[in-house]
Amino acid sequence: MGKVVRLGAPSGIVMCGRFTLRASASVLAEQFAAIADITLVPRFNVAPSQPIAVVRERAGSLPPQRELAMVRWGLIPSWAKDPAIGSRMINARSETVGDKPAFRAAFRRRRCLVPADGFFEWQRRGKSKQPYFIQMAGEQPFAMAGLWESWTGPDGSEVESCAILTTVPNELMEAIHDRMPVILPSEAYGEWLDPEQADPEPLKRLLAPFDAGQMKVHAVSSYVNRPSNEGPECIAPVAALF
Repeated sequence: MGKVVRLGAPSGIVMCGRFTLRASASVLAEQFAAIADITLVPRFNVAPSQPIAVVRERAGSLPPQRELAMVRWGLIPSWAKDPAIGSRMINARSETVGDKPAFRAAFRRRRCLVPADGFFEWQRRGKSKQPYFIQMAGEQPFAMAGLWESWTGPDGSEVESCAILTTVPNELMEAIHDRMPVILPSEAYGEWLDPEQADPEPLKRLLAPFDAGQMKVHAVSSYVNRPSNEGPECIAPVAALF
């Protein structure tokens, strides 16, 4: 694990705002028992407003079937007049997701999994910020809890979008930031995706910090700061600034 100084994160910093997904669609289809009619290229720096892969229940399929689909990162509520609101809706706080108008309907009916194999967070000290890359100890893909929504524009065009849920940090993350994405264990996938489960109370128990013992972290360079930068350099270990 890289050197981490316990500073606490200033309020207002977005979390989770950047992640990686290097696994192929076929690997994800097998891991999440889903149909995959899409092609994925390895991504080392996925950023908001970009298309991302999600796993969700395929509408109208009998028996129920999961599918791997592409949606825009940044949830656009169905009632929004301007789709630009999605740029402010990349995350949903698990503590209030069932109450917020932007997320309430999706939380009840349109939940999804957001596959990733790592995510980034920035620890701030004064004017300096140190990026870190966090992943599973075995470096395998995992699933972040997400919500998806469908928005129809004035011209009839449809945009599907999503947000990633966040929760309080575990012991690994608390030194870096005061939030972390909700990472679901595999045994929770079925309950989270079940469209018949519309009662928010049983779902809230799933929105807990993931086991820190199954994760690891290392410092990376500021190369990852620019969303347009891609490639293995984004996740290459470096010595931490502090």
